[in-house]
Amino acid sequence: MKIGIPKGLLYYKYYPFIQTFFTELGAEIVISPDTNKDILDDGVKYCVDDACVPIKIFHGHVVALKDKCDMIFIPRIMELRKQEFICPKFCGLTEMIINDIPDLPVLLGEPIYATTRKGLKKWAVKTGRSITKNRIKINKALKLALEAQEKYKTLLNNEGLQFKVALVGHPYNIYDVFLNMNLVKKLNKLGIGVITEEFVDEAQINLSVSKLFKKPFWTFARNSYGFSTYLSENNEVDGIIYISSFSCGIDSVVVELIKDKIKDFPMLILKIDEHTGEAGFDTRLEAFSDMLERRCVEYENNLS
Repeated sequence: MKIGIPKGLLYYKYYPFIQTFFTELGAEIVISPDTNKDILDDGVKYCVDDACVPIKIFHGHVVALKDKCDMIFIPRIMELRKQEFICPKFCGLTEMIINDIPDLPVLLGEPIYATTRKGLKKWAVKTGRSITKNRIKINKALKLALEAQEKYKTLLNNEGLQFKVALVGHPYNIYDVFLNMNLVKKLNKLGIGVITEEFVDEAQINLSVSKLFKKPFWTFARNSYGFSTYLSENNEVDGIIYISSFSCGIDSVVVELIKDKIKDFPMLILKIDEHTGEAGFDTRLEAFSDMLERRCVEYENNLS
C-alpha cells in the first residue's frame, strides 16, 4: 500500500507524526517533491481562483502524487485546542481536492480533532482501518507517532547577527522556502536573524492573548498575536516580520490587532501570492534592514 503525503500546508510542522503513523501501519510512504514552479503552476490550474497561495500549492502537491500512490493523505485538521480552529479551508480541504482535481486515488481525509487523546485515537482508528484491521497495530502506530512528534520542534533562532526579528506567520509560509523565496537566507545575508514562536513559552503567549477583549477563534491567530506582542513588549527583538498570504482573512485581522498593540515598534508585513516578484520582495527587506540600522544609531545617540 502506497500512501502519498503532500509536502504542503502543515506537513512542515507535523511530518514526524504523519510519516511514523503510516509507516508503522506497514504502508510505503511517497512524499511529493519540494515546492517548485511546476507544482505552483498545477495548483493554480486546478484550484479555485480566490484561494490563498498555500492552498493552491497544496493542490499542486496532490497533482504530483495522484498517479504515484494508492491513497493520498489530506490533513483535514479541525482543532488543536478546544474551541479554537485552524482555517475554514482546512475544514473543507478534502471536498476542495475532490471537486478540483480529476482522477484521484482514494483520499484519507478524516477530520482530525487533536484536542484530546480520545479524539486523536478516533481519527487514528478510522484512518488506520483503510490500511489494516489490526487494532493493536493501529494503537501502537499512534503511540509511536505521538512520541516522534513530541521529540520534534520546528524552530528557527539565529544567533550572532546584528539584529534579530520575530518571524511571524503560518508554518507553511515560514518553512516553505519556495513560497517565501528563501526569506530567512535573505534576512541572514542582511545581518538579520530570526526567532520563531517555538522559543516563546506557551504560558507567555497565553498571558499576552488574555489581554485581548475577546478570545481568538483561530489557533494560528492566537499564536501569532501572543508571540509577537510578548517579544515586542519585552524588547527581546528589534522588529517583527509578518509573512502573510494574500486573501487570508485570518491574517488580515490578526495583523491589525498586533499593529494596534505594538504601536510604533518596527513591523514589516510581507504579502505573498503566486504573482509576488522577488525583486520587490528584496527591496522591502533591504529597506527594513536600513530602518533597523537607523533606529539603532538613533538609540545609541540618545544614550550618549
